[in-house]
Amino acid sequence: MTNSNLPRIAVVGFAHSANVPETTGTTNGVEMLVPCFNKLYSDLGISRTDIDFWCSGSSDYLAGRAFSFISAIDAIGAVPPINESHVEMDGAWALYEAWIKIATGEVDVALAYGFGKASAGDSDRTLAMQTDTYTVAPLWPDARSLAGIQARAGLESGAWTEADMAAVAARTTGASVDELLATDYVSNPLRAHDIAPYSDAGAAVILASEERARELVANPAWITGWDHRIETPNFGARDLTRSPSTAMSANTAFGDRSRDVDVAEIHAPYTHQELIIKRELGVSDRTRINPSGGALTGNSLFTAGLQRIGYAAYEILTGNAETAVAHATSGPLLQQNMVVALSGGEN
Repeated sequence: MTNSNLPRIAVVGFAHSANVPETTGTTNGVEMLVPCFNKLYSDLGISRTDIDFWCSGSSDYLAGRAFSFISAIDAIGAVPPINESHVEMDGAWALYEAWIKIATGEVDVALAYGFGKASAGDSDRTLAMQTDTYTVAPLWPDARSLAGIQARAGLESGAWTEADMAAVAARTTGASVDELLATDYVSNPLRAHDIAPYSDAGAAVILASEERARELVANPAWITGWDHRIETPNFGARDLTRSPSTAMSANTAFGDRSRDVDVAEIHAPYTHQELIIKRELGVSDRTRINPSGGALTGNSLFTAGLQRIGYAAYEILTGNAETAVAHATSGPLLQQNMVVALSGGEN
């Protein structure tokens, strides 16, 4: 929804742990989250009791335990009692719930966090459990094979080329397109540079109402629009080279699609998926895409989308951008997509 008829709400803080291949911590994320929370408290000059609402995003399948988010509350401390909720999705969707909580006037300051320890098991196999229970999941398709089908569909239709895919990776790795194309396939037509490596990480973002935002930071990252949509889980009923749910979300979040933005943080675990999302967002070549490096530098399951929103807001909070858009995805082959529009100043 666009924010024109709602109270002004802003991102005022963002922190995340390092996106690393493996951590020694537990699957409940406590060890990753505590430093994130402490950094936010320090940066904003607040304490945990200043947070009116908490919301987390994670996956019990990934954690290998039921109600893993309950254990994660140890990172917060539940005494005195806290106002808390959870979504079994990327932390970006937890942030949406936190935004709604402020928009309804129930709270003024909310913190959303996500965590995931991909190294705890076989992430490709775990993610297969997100597919259709009856027609796809029994086949146990690994995530990169599904992505390879999507990439091949785009190549065969002429929607993109392998060079286009390599150019996305080149921006992140610093290697040339020719160097990347000379490497071997990992899962034809995907090469290693086309696939974001799984990583362990936790992340947290703080939202605040207008009055509190102005008290906490000099240049809040105002949320001017937000929407998320979903595709059918039936892969055969979709054009895998397009993402209409992203386009619809962008239409709602932006309102005026002719407006350009300074920065776009796109949640794309595969190079060809960035090409799809960039097209659906309608961003121009002037827009800086993924100055953070994006998910290709570390696909932190259940936090990568939240990180994209945090990084987009960070560009505004630090004065490096006036406008930004963030995209988050969840589920196989861009099944669920979220778009957040952000602006600095008085816009």
